[in-house]
Amino acid sequence: MTIWVLFKLLGSLALLMFGMKSMSESLQKMAGSQLRHVLGTMTHNRFTGMLTGMFVTAAVQSSTATTLMTVSFVNAGLLTLVQAISVIMGAHIGTTVTAWIMSLGFSFDIANFVYIAFFIGILLIYMKKRRLIGDFLFGVAFLFLGLTTLKETGFSIVENPETSQAISAFFAHFSAPTFWNSLFFLLMGTILTLCVQSSAAIMAITMILCSTGVLEINQGIMLVLGENIGTTITSNIVALSANTQARRAAFAHMSINVLGVLWVLVVLQPFLKFVCHIVGFDLDITSGDPGYAENLTKISVVLATFHSAFNISNTFLLIWFVPFIEKFVCSVIKAKAEEEDEFRLQFISGGLLETPELSLLEAEKEIRNFAKRVQRMFSFCRELIDLKDDSFAKMYSRIEKYESISDNMELQIGRYLNQISDAHLSPESKGKIRAMLREISELESIGDSCYNLARAINRGKVGKEAFTEEQLQHLLQMFTLNDEALTLMNQMLNGRKADFDTNKSYNIEHEINNYRDQLKSQNINDIDNHQYDYTLGTIYMDIINECEKLGDYVMNVVEARMGSKHR
Repeated sequence: MTIWVLFKLLGSLALLMFGMKSMSESLQKMAGSQLRHVLGTMTHNRFTGMLTGMFVTAAVQSSTATTLMTVSFVNAGLLTLVQAISVIMGAHIGTTVTAWIMSLGFSFDIANFVYIAFFIGILLIYMKKRRLIGDFLFGVAFLFLGLTTLKETGFSIVENPETSQAISAFFAHFSAPTFWNSLFFLLMGTILTLCVQSSAAIMAITMILCSTGVLEINQGIMLVLGENIGTTITSNIVALSANTQARRAAFAHMSINVLGVLWVLVVLQPFLKFVCHIVGFDLDITSGDPGYAENLTKISVVLATFHSAFNISNTFLLIWFVPFIEKFVCSVIKAKAEEEDEFRLQFISGGLLETPELSLLEAEKEIRNFAKRVQRMFSFCRELIDLKDDSFAKMYSRIEKYESISDNMELQIGRYLNQISDAHLSPESKGKIRAMLREISELESIGDSCYNLARAINRGKVGKEAFTEEQLQHLLQMFTLNDEALTLMNQMLNGRKADFDTNKSYNIEHEINNYRDQLKSQNINDIDNHQYDYTLGTIYMDIINECEKLGDYVMNVVEARMGSKHR
């Protein structure tokens, strides 16, 4: 094989990959924000999620694009893990259309139509309004031109006696139907797809090798199965920098295909015979037998059919076990303990979405996370009272870190909301942004209160002031009331406004205020009766007063969300 033929082979492969990429990108641009809207709203259960993933992938001709979009949606909190798994399963079915496009290029001579597509495409590109359609036609033309050139180059290599003999001799070493030979081609398909980052390109190469008779059908099938595993690597690489749920979604993508390959290997021979029977391909005809050449022309259709049958069967088999797959990936990829102490916005780190309403949803989810974080910070303050020495220092340092995090969260969420407000929004959405800005301001104030509580407790530890048993009971009672208020606030933020009774929050706030007044009077009497000194009484009342302030901030968050006016 000359160096020119090698470059022609690599160039045609690059042309094919570029065509597929251009076609996919133009389809995604034509679909616009509707893709995000569809993924965000049409995934109510595992079956609608599967259909959504299937149609979106078939439309954009890229399972990688659908999977990466799904992983980013999980990272943004717009999809749950269960919804993401069902969408990914549907994407596996949608991506089989690509194999049929490849098969079409091998079954028919479409080289002449390629140049017509180029001509129409360039006219549409210069029309500007139809530019995306022109880009799509160019992508299709490049795809089929690359496929045609790849096929011609592949056949020319095989027709050369020297190269044909060398290639055939190499694959002949692995022709025996053994476990290790099957594993070799499975790993080859996985590694090649991982290196090229395109299962479509490897599928094209597999069809060429099988169509020329160099590669036997069983070996080609193992390459196809390997490609199904290799194509899952991209989403896992991208998810490395995402949150735990996104990493789990990417791992579920890989797990589904690996599980599918495992079960199909058990029934491979009857499964393959069934596929060949549908296509009309005779597995018993070998080289030299009558009708061998005619039989060989059907092999690309066999590979496309097997690819479709495998993914459809795997999806309809595993769709019933989505909850178990979720539990499995959660048990493998556990949330890191230190993740909660790291400052990284979980839901709006990917930037603004093209649809402002979806961007608002991302910000809303980030506010929910903010609220959970400040309640966790308050729980640290409760623990702080009982801790000593090193444990106290570690917890106090953790509260300081959380206070810094709450400041940063307010700034970044606020900046994000301001960016959204620049878009064209309905009056209702603008009102929602104003309410959300008030919410984050009050949540940051809760974080400040928690830090002030920790500082007051720390003053007592430094001054070696020990609270009396009665004081400790009063403090714990006040903390319990605050925690109840925070719990109700989080329930309100995570639920529907119509289902929330604000009277419960008002009642707890009044109870906190009354309890503060009661303890204030009692504190003066206790100091007068010399039950403890003035310094300890001051620290004690600082904590009580800060708890009362915290209750006010909580009520302000509730009012902001419910649309109530300032009191």
